[in-house]
Amino acid sequence: MQILENEPMNKHTSFKVGGPARFFVKAESVDDLKEALAMARENRLPHFILGNGTNLLVSDKGYEGVVITLAGEFSEIADMGKGAFKAGAAVPLGRFARAALKQGYAGIHKLAGIPGTLGGAIYMNAGAYGQEIGTHCTQVVTLDEAGNIRERSASECAFGYRQSIFQKSGAGGAQAETILSATFQLESANTACESPEQTVARLEAELQECMAKRKATQPLNMPNAGSTFKRMERGSADMPQQVAPGYYIEQAGLKGYRIGGAEVSTLHANFIVNAGGATAKDILDLSDYVKAAVAKKFGVELQREIIMLGEF
Repeated sequence: MQILENEPMNKHTSFKVGGPARFFVKAESVDDLKEALAMARENRLPHFILGNGTNLLVSDKGYEGVVITLAGEFSEIADMGKGAFKAGAAVPLGRFARAALKQGYAGIHKLAGIPGTLGGAIYMNAGAYGQEIGTHCTQVVTLDEAGNIRERSASECAFGYRQSIFQKSGAGGAQAETILSATFQLESANTACESPEQTVARLEAELQECMAKRKATQPLNMPNAGSTFKRMERGSADMPQQVAPGYYIEQAGLKGYRIGGAEVSTLHANFIVNAGGATAKDILDLSDYVKAAVAKKFGVELQREIIMLGEF
């Protein structure tokens, strides 16, 4: 187990901002993880489980707690046959999606462009292009606050739009359960009129189409944390079916609007980017400004999708 003190979090987040974490721990086994959680309890510090940091905004002041990142045994994928897979929480989602695709299994292949880890994807029920990670999940294994291994069925995970039961907090704001791994049952995409090789090629073509759309519509060349605001259940009174936050942000004339080094992307209005030298406060202030402007113009209340860590 590796322990670093006062580790700059701008090295570990896609926004490239954030002050130091009091402790930064790399846990490569369940025993390492238990030790890291015990260290947090003994020092009366909160803890946070970090994936790839691609949906996270860390305060400029840093995080007076223990940031834990998983590696080692949490980075393994097991092919259990007949479309059943088990993947560790630290497995990159793209790696898992491609591993299943190469075996001719569909259901999560369009998620390969999402830059997070499997644990983070389960935590927020990540989705894209009509697919969600929770749809084919059958079981999630976690470590609870008491140090017990827990197996949750898919129904117990309470997957919904960008949410799961794992988003609930424990004492002191800590995550109540740490995701260790998840099991999936995927369906074969093979049809009677094509060979297994043709099936894989077709799935790969679908994936590449999604990747091309992502590249054409998202500011992938600038530091960002994905969609800033969640898709809404309903739109404004004038357009009740409009559920895309980017539509309202763009119609409010906010594309390209800046506060400090933070900017509403000129490519996709629901992305805030670090246009150079942004601070976490710049990004937070800009998201607050966007929320207020959209609410004033359309009466629509946007909800942030990005996780906030530390004191702002």
